Amino acid sequence: MSAVPRVPDAVRDPEAIREVAGPAKLGRRTKLLVKRLAPGDVAVIDHRDLDRVSAEDLVSVGVSAVLNCRPSSSGAYPNMGPLLLVQAGIRLVDLPDDALFHALRDGDRVVVRGGDVLRHGKAIARGVVQSAASVRARNDAAREEIGEALEAFARNTVEHMVEERELLAGKIELPRFDTDFRDRPALIVVRGVDHQRDLKALRPYIRDVKPVLVGVDGGANAILEEGFRPDMIVGDMDSAQEETLRCGAELVVHAYPDGRAPGREVLDRLGLAHKVVPAPATSQDVAMLIAHEKGSQLIVSVGSQFNLVEFLDKNRRGMSSTFLTRLRLGEKLIDAKGVGRLYRPRPGVAPLALVLLAGLVTLGIIIWRTPALYNLAELLWLKLQVLLGMGAYVSASI
Repeated sequence: MSAVPRVPDAVRDPEAIREVAGPAKLGRRTKLLVKRLAPGDVAVIDHRDLDRVSAEDLVSVGVSAVLNCRPSSSGAYPNMGPLLLVQAGIRLVDLPDDALFHALRDGDRVVVRGGDVLRHGKAIARGVVQSAASVRARNDAAREEIGEALEAFARNTVEHMVEERELLAGKIELPRFDTDFRDRPALIVVRGVDHQRDLKALRPYIRDVKPVLVGVDGGANAILEEGFRPDMIVGDMDSAQEETLRCGAELVVHAYPDGRAPGREVLDRLGLAHKVVPAPATSQDVAMLIAHEKGSQLIVSVGSQFNLVEFLDKNRRGMSSTFLTRLRLGEKLIDAKGVGRLYRPRPGVAPLALVLLAGLVTLGIIIWRTPALYNLAELLWLKLQVLLGMGAYVSASI
């Protein structure tokens, strides 16, 4: 075995001496790894500039430590993933290379002592512990230098706009769908920032308006967890759980322009019928374009990117499609947070019935405790009995 790379002591966190132990789980794609993680696991990832959504997934699973074979924050922009992890009390160690992917197998028990990774008492890797102070300092520096990241992002956007101009021209061919969008609002859920919280806040909107529910990959899981059933699921199907895929929603596989469709293999293996849409855009863009082209009157987006840091945090080439899609949709597209602030839910039948019952009980108590009203009520009741008795007598005579 090669010697463990040495990291200068000056850059190691002197306070991180508490030992953390657990079974190691390895995955180069964080969003797929979280499906296999359990509380107490040590996650070994290969994720440069750890984004907020991935960090939230790791926190929710309850891992004891995260060993990253790439810089968790390169300093290109102020990504929030590392800070969320360390604030949640999860040990985050940046390693100098991906040697752990060759040295470990899933389930191997490891001990993380400071930045050292030990197996059977022997150090097999050494890295730098990320503390809250160091992560904040790096983010502050990145905010001052964000111009470079913005320039690179803008350059990438311009390069791809020519290739993806058909998004604006509406030249993407769509098959006939069973889901009816015509003159109905659509609610599109993407696995993104605060998507679960925003979806929970929109429960009254979903109950009253009954929009078409579209889940983009893992976003469909959130719809089902909230007690609703998605009408359509769009994406490469790598994040949606099997239970979600079998819920009865119409399945639409997003394929690359050259025809490659990884999600098709997943659905073929499960024996589920589906349709394929080749497009250069991202899966969330395809979902929005489907709703738009099929006549949806309003498109509410949950979990999608809506500010500069969120776009940079996505860290994906070709995100120009997202800009082009928004240009095409125009005023028809609205963020979930906007709906939550503007929409006032209508009271349901149960609250109205409860208020009416409370009013009747209160009125009964007042009449019972007030002699004059009690006597009046008794007199009215006697008259009602007489009227009912006379009605019965007349009916009997006839």
